[in-house]
Amino acid sequence: MQIYNTLSRKKEELTPQQGKEIKIYACGPTVYNYIHIGNARPLCVFDTLRRYLKYRGYDVNFVQNFTDVDDKLINKAKEEGTTVPEVAERFINEYWTDADGMNIMRADTHPRATENIEQILEIINSLVEQGHAYATPDGDVYFRTRSFDEYGKLSHQPLEELEAGARIGVGETKEDPMDFALWKAAKPGEICWDSPYGKGRPGWHIECSAMSRRYLGDTLDIHCGGQDLIFPHHENEIAQSECCTHKTFSRFWMHNGYINVDNRKMSKSLNNFFTVREISEKYGYEPIRYMMVSAHYRSPINYSVEVIEQCVAALERLYTCRDNLDFAISNAPEEGKSELKACCDERREQFIKAMDDDLNTADALAAVFELVREINSAQGESKASLEYAAQTFDELTGVLGLVDNRKKEEIPAEILEMANQRQEARKNRDFATADKLRDEITARGYLLEDTKDGPKITRK
Repeated sequence: MQIYNTLSRKKEELTPQQGKEIKIYACGPTVYNYIHIGNARPLCVFDTLRRYLKYRGYDVNFVQNFTDVDDKLINKAKEEGTTVPEVAERFINEYWTDADGMNIMRADTHPRATENIEQILEIINSLVEQGHAYATPDGDVYFRTRSFDEYGKLSHQPLEELEAGARIGVGETKEDPMDFALWKAAKPGEICWDSPYGKGRPGWHIECSAMSRRYLGDTLDIHCGGQDLIFPHHENEIAQSECCTHKTFSRFWMHNGYINVDNRKMSKSLNNFFTVREISEKYGYEPIRYMMVSAHYRSPINYSVEVIEQCVAALERLYTCRDNLDFAISNAPEEGKSELKACCDERREQFIKAMDDDLNTADALAAVFELVREINSAQGESKASLEYAAQTFDELTGVLGLVDNRKKEEIPAEILEMANQRQEARKNRDFATADKLRDEITARGYLLEDTKDGPKITRK
């Protein structure tokens, strides 16, 4: 599999450090509010990456954190008159609702920053001892950015350019505008922990370095997240981690593109800011996931009502195909053609080729719809051939996290009985009774379609 590595700015072959194990760290949400559609993209993209690697036989160790202490949580707690842990717990639970709705697999580990203070301080202490960090009289600890010669290698910007936008904020006592906080001294009433530097809390960047190291070791195979995290978050993670361990922090870096809303950058000030919950209440969760995998992960996505409605319609095509397959299998002869098997094998190869090319889900989805077209036009196939097609359909859509997360609803026995009575009435040429029964089935929310294999019933 070839993956575009942000670090090298080119596609490289993904090779594990050892055996078939792939260690992945994905930056998770800061849990002070509901997740928005910008948060949803990396969740869906890197869940699909994980699914595909497992499908290809890799042993994936996937870690995704929760940032459960930072300025946003502190401000939210003040605003609501509650505590930071209470805010975090509430929105972690809301996260699970949205993530489960989008069919995001639970990570192997979901660490929280507040559960890793000991590991965070261990790295900070090491950086201070090595001269890469320093404590101020106020109790803050900063990383000496200039002590890391390779600073800027991920964002591909020289230090001079990065320095141009750096400032020393009010109340900061750091040596250099480029230095960043590893530990922040506690303000009155703020959540805090004891440390050799006084009471305080960790900076944002150090949290991820500590959690990834604790659960995946000094060197990751893949570190992933949104494009907006390249600088400063991921750049700072590299600097502090590699200065601490003197080892490569992550071999591959994957970043997904931005999401625009109606061709404009999403922001609260433009009043075009949408949460996953808001969209799901109108369209359901699955169209959101479909939208995220319908484009290449590095390309920008434009969200609009028209786009999400197109996703709803595309999913309906997938479900209709799958439902038709089940119906065809139940009525298929044991003997018949087996042409679909070759089509399935060809589409699987097409799917794998696309996914092996830097997780090209857009082209992989095209392979799925080619399979749908071939299934829909197939005639006279044997039961075994149709079952093979259903298995292939489930296999490929499952890798994308689509279709398999909607529970099939059993048709109630009374509806089936009415359909049987209608068939009997038609045989007896009692069309008035047949029409009345059909109208009753429709009124109860079901569609009845007469086919060459008999009546087919689906829920509206």
